[in-house]
Amino acid sequence: MAEKKKLSFFGRIKKFFKDYKSELKKITWYSREQTLKSSAVVIAVVVVLAIVIGGLDYVFYHLISLLGGILA
Repeated sequence: MAEKKKLSFFGRIKKFFKDYKSELKKITWYSREQTLKSSAVVIAVVVVLAIVIGGLDYVFYHLISLLGGILA
């Protein structure tokens, strides 16, 4: 079996950055248009969910207040 050569500290750092650069080349980046469309969808979903949760909070607050008034 072949023995692995133990790298020095700086050798390991050099290998890390070499591997890092190699991995970055494998990434498939979205186009600007796709990124903008995806961002718009995320923002729209967040706004809609915020409105829904806010509406539910408002309804439950008033229901609990009504029950508190009846039971008090």
